[in-house]
Amino acid sequence: MSLVEAFRAGERSPLEELDATLSAIEASGLNAFSHVDPERARKAAADADVAAPFGGVPIGVKELGNVEGWPATHASVALADQVADHTDTHVQRLEAAGSVLVGLTTSSEFGGVNQTRTKLNGATRNPWDLDRTPGGSSGGTAAAVAAGIVTLGTAGDGGGSIRIPAGFCGMVGLKCTWGRIPRGPRVGPGNLTAVPGCVSRSVRDTARWFDVVNGFDPRDPLSLPRVEGWEAGLGSLLPELAGRRAAIVVDIGQAVVAPEVVEIVTAAAEALIADVGLRRVDVSVRLPRTGGAWGVTGSVWVAEELGDRWPACADDLTPAMRRAVEGAYEHFDARAAIQAERRRIELNEAMADLFAQADVVLAATNPDVAFAADARPPTTFGGLEAPPINHGALTIPSNIYGNPAISIPVGQASDGLPVGLQVLAPHHHEQVLLDLALAVERERPWPLVAPGAPH
Repeated sequence: MSLVEAFRAGERSPLEELDATLSAIEASGLNAFSHVDPERARKAAADADVAAPFGGVPIGVKELGNVEGWPATHASVALADQVADHTDTHVQRLEAAGSVLVGLTTSSEFGGVNQTRTKLNGATRNPWDLDRTPGGSSGGTAAAVAAGIVTLGTAGDGGGSIRIPAGFCGMVGLKCTWGRIPRGPRVGPGNLTAVPGCVSRSVRDTARWFDVVNGFDPRDPLSLPRVEGWEAGLGSLLPELAGRRAAIVVDIGQAVVAPEVVEIVTAAAEALIADVGLRRVDVSVRLPRTGGAWGVTGSVWVAEELGDRWPACADDLTPAMRRAVEGAYEHFDARAAIQAERRRIELNEAMADLFAQADVVLAATNPDVAFAADARPPTTFGGLEAPPINHGALTIPSNIYGNPAISIPVGQASDGLPVGLQVLAPHHHEQVLLDLALAVERERPWPLVAPGAPH
């Protein structure tokens, strides 16, 4: 990371960088932060050990995460008075690696939709176009990184919430294998799809982040053993990837994708195959539609968080979240749970069949470019009609199956907005995804900051 290297060379100090970050937050019109803690950040910057992996680097923490003493609202008016009494495991590891926690980046309410607009915080804006959303649920992090306010920030992906905003904002977003990064402490209920992660400007920053935060933690019994050398190993697999099978399935066999996005993603995928020497294969893809099951099982976690506040807090929720919680109480019974598990099994079998035919799958990250920040998500994509669940149809399968997937910036649409290429790999193959992203980064470097960003 060049910022850490500048600290170590004495070219810049952590306190100088922090002051610039705080000034950028105050001056920005993005609404990317919901809470800022200058006092805590200044103490951490003053004490920073620049020899550490992220020594002195200011970062944002996604609003759905926990930092002891900071608001724990889950971006909801219903929990506006709640304060965290603990810090998440992966955030603890980031602090131990020298990171300076600046504040909380805005999110969609309970992470429920891919648009960062809530009753609590209002709308967060995309630095590429202030009229557009940065996506969600990690929209504040993606906006802040793309605007150059912070170098990277934490994120989470339960249905695309890292990859979707990374794609909308022209950043790198890697969703890891389920369990690679521990959750918790105090792991609660849920539909076993959400994983911690980050949004960053570069592949190397993402690899370093993985070096710091991955590894088993006893408070998350489903977490995986630690793996070393993500950054050191960058590029090492590229010679071995020649001849590996790659399938281009822009729509993942179920989404409606805008024609211009199809064109950009296909061209980028074909270029990546040629650059690395992958072997293109045709595959048969039939993925069951799992959005309904994913949604209802996820809303059970929201109901648990609301607890005794429900139903008195119903009017405090956004309409979409209110409908989701009502659905959990009215429809989630033994039959619904069984049906959701049946769908999960069907999806797992279909994804396993897909990876039996291809070593990597190249697809779109989003069905279209970023949509309006202040309006309801659209139902048309490049003029093509689709149901609302289409917004996550490209990303949700990897959350349910638990395999890693990455969004890489590969170009801009005719309106100038970024388009992301999504690469999917089987479980435990994050290094393959990082190396493929590195190959793209070398061949077609992307802007590290959105052009004209108000940072």
